[in-house]
Amino acid sequence: MIDLLVRNVTLPDGRQAMDIACVDGRIAEVAPAIKGDAREVIDAQGYLVSPPFIDAHFHMDATLSLGMPRLNNSGTLLEGIALWGELKPLLTHDAVIERAMRYCDLAVSQGLLAIRTHVDVCDDRLLCVEALLEVRRRVSTYIDLQLVAFPQDGFYRDPSARTNLLRALDLGVDVVGGIPHGERTMADGAASMKELCEIAAARGLLVDIHCDETDDPLSRHVEALVYETQRLGLQGRVVGSHLTSMHSMDNYYASKLIGLMTEARLHATPNPLINITLQGRHDTYPKRRGMTRVPELRAAGINVSFGHDCVMDPWYPLGQADMLEAAGMGLHVGLMTTPEAMRWAFDAVTVNPAKAMHLEGYGLEKGCKADFVVLQAKTPVEALRLKPARLKVVKGAKVIAEAPERVTALHLEGRPGTVNGADYAPKI
Repeated sequence: MIDLLVRNVTLPDGRQAMDIACVDGRIAEVAPAIKGDAREVIDAQGYLVSPPFIDAHFHMDATLSLGMPRLNNSGTLLEGIALWGELKPLLTHDAVIERAMRYCDLAVSQGLLAIRTHVDVCDDRLLCVEALLEVRRRVSTYIDLQLVAFPQDGFYRDPSARTNLLRALDLGVDVVGGIPHGERTMADGAASMKELCEIAAARGLLVDIHCDETDDPLSRHVEALVYETQRLGLQGRVVGSHLTSMHSMDNYYASKLIGLMTEARLHATPNPLINITLQGRHDTYPKRRGMTRVPELRAAGINVSFGHDCVMDPWYPLGQADMLEAAGMGLHVGLMTTPEAMRWAFDAVTVNPAKAMHLEGYGLEKGCKADFVVLQAKTPVEALRLKPARLKVVKGAKVIAEAPERVTALHLEGRPGTVNGADYAPKI
């Protein structure tokens, strides 16, 4: 007996009129016209079925805190960090959990079922760590939540950060984080990369570093991160997040650096919405775009994901947990509007972050987890254009969220009675 049978789907690779059969929480078959009885049948009406969206870089401890205790009036990264420092002493365990759980509800409604969130450990109470460990437990049946031990105030700059990071890992935090450009000196930043990568190697953990999130072209800590990755045999297990200083580097040095990143099989996670909002704030005109060199990283074969980073917090006043917004901004800022590049932008919020996060069973092939989203769009590029309704969100072969089709009634003489945006795309 088939538990769930989804008929007449379009897959991201372009296959149409396909069925997906799910048994015991896994995909049992993907083929046209699957035969057999099913406990539940969904007619996808030719719409796109995608694996769940993934956010490879987020800050859930701060989310939905906009205006607490005040707004970021300058809109700068540094004021956001200072504002978070003002907010931390006011946080309570229950309030952090409540905001994070509300965000997870929003994420599920958008088909966002895997999130890597950085958790500030520069608080001797480890309040946010303990709160998000509880959130991870509560949402474990429907969201894959990875926690990164993040020394927001600097691994060496903050006197308790090293001890607290180790405590957080002992409590069960998944990934080692860092912020080398936040240290007092370039030397301290490089030294932090050495020690943090050694901690990860000794514990068998993944690494995700806020690396060179600055407009300074001389901020080159990714070079040290690459070196430590190779020295310790961490290839394929390390993410460099943000990497915004690369937008200001000269082309010769950037070409050298990208080659080193390729050798180390470093993953890259820029955050388009936030990078272009926070970077370039000290420029007059022309203003720098703020995002790292995504087309060049892609061309070198580096696995690039897009993260959302922030939603309604000290750094960013907008957002709705929609990874298609992040992908759409990324393709605009990166000038990636060829059909192939736009199609890739969809991968940057699905299959690419799954690789960076080492997610097991992700995808739409036989044997993968029966986790997917039915979108009111016919192709990945159309999904980027429309930011469509998530008609069905499926986890473990069970529908955990659904929404009606977005169809507008028209009252115009001689014109169609309704408009469905998914019917308007030319075939490219």
